[in-house]
Amino acid sequence: MARRLGFVLIWPDEGSIRLVDHVRAADVDAVLMPAPGHLDAFELNAILHFADIETACPRMSFGRWAALGAGA
Repeated sequence: MARRLGFVLIWPDEGSIRLVDHVRAADVDAVLMPAPGHLDAFELNAILHFADIETACPRMSFGRWAALGAGA
């Protein structure tokens, strides 16, 4: 799925760091997940401040939150 969408995969190191911290540190454009159930509402919200989220099954896209005043 990542290759079809034109993304390069980065696998986070195993550890106690939260996924949102990995996303922020890696400065990625999108997070690919097997299914939306892999994130709770708080994690989803936190990640959407930094990156888009794509899920494989069901195929869904969540666009990152727009910064206030962006483009103004």
